[in-house]
Amino acid sequence: MSTVSPKEKIQPDPLFGINITPSANGADNAFEIARISDNMGIDLISVQDHPYNGSFFDTWTLISALAVSTKNIYFMTNVADVPLRYPPLLAKSAATLDILTKGRVELGVGAGAFWKAIIGYGGPSRTPAEAIGALEEAIQIIQLIWNIDGSSYRATFNGKFYQLDGAQTGPRPFHPIRIWLGALGQKMLRLTGRLGDGWTPSYGYAPPDQIPKMQQTIEQSISAVGRKSNEVRRNYNLAGIILESDSNKSTVKTDLQHHENGEENGLLTGSVGFWVDIIVKFYKDLQMDSFTFWPANESSEQVELFAKNVVPRVKENIKKFSIAKNS
Repeated sequence: MSTVSPKEKIQPDPLFGINITPSANGADNAFEIARISDNMGIDLISVQDHPYNGSFFDTWTLISALAVSTKNIYFMTNVADVPLRYPPLLAKSAATLDILTKGRVELGVGAGAFWKAIIGYGGPSRTPAEAIGALEEAIQIIQLIWNIDGSSYRATFNGKFYQLDGAQTGPRPFHPIRIWLGALGQKMLRLTGRLGDGWTPSYGYAPPDQIPKMQQTIEQSISAVGRKSNEVRRNYNLAGIILESDSNKSTVKTDLQHHENGEENGLLTGSVGFWVDIIVKFYKDLQMDSFTFWPANESSEQVELFAKNVVPRVKENIKKFSIAKNS
């Protein structure tokens, strides 16, 4: 089956995000990062969702508080832990916040990963295949509850993992909320192509040399169901440090940093110029069109460096690339 080649695919203008870790001892810092990001024109703030982590805030409560404190920036779960987020209520939470913020919500969802912790919190035990099946049902239920086209006041769903029996739909979101999938394996990538509005892998789990094959799987799935390639955005989560010096000295750390929640991410470390070059390369060569910076030290200084020094230069270079490509 044919896929869309880089020359044929029309890429959207890039989006830029900042990740905030929901540390319970970092509330003031989270609000400061949100304020700076909002004031400096960053498009999106993302927050990971690990409800079983006792040192973390509840993600939806934190996002709601941060959203109220800002004016323009969007917020996304990156990604919501669906096994512990009952889909109808997850749909209602997202729609509610979207209405209250006048359309500033994106919904990232995942099938679940840390099953011992999920089970310890009273969640289900699922095999990888079951987890993917449950996530597919969850996406369908979320869309039913949102009732975007206003076609049904009641929803019925008879799935293997979830059921609705004449459930009242609504409230309808303020705007069409995109559903992003944290997908790595082939089945999850195909699900992204079938039902997702976005894909949000992390550099540490999906390094650049793996992205083209993963993109191909998504494109094949998009084509198989008759969708268009540009219906699915592609966000790359990039963790690391921006050096204040703009020298050419830069490194890509291949060692993995162990985070408090058990995740492992490759860290990118380098000058402003290095970050500009690598993001532009990811846009041009890998067809990733959104980039969320995860500052390793969670500092406002890193956010300012990214927003003030990296993002404008990336936009300028991508604009030049797009003009040359289309001329």
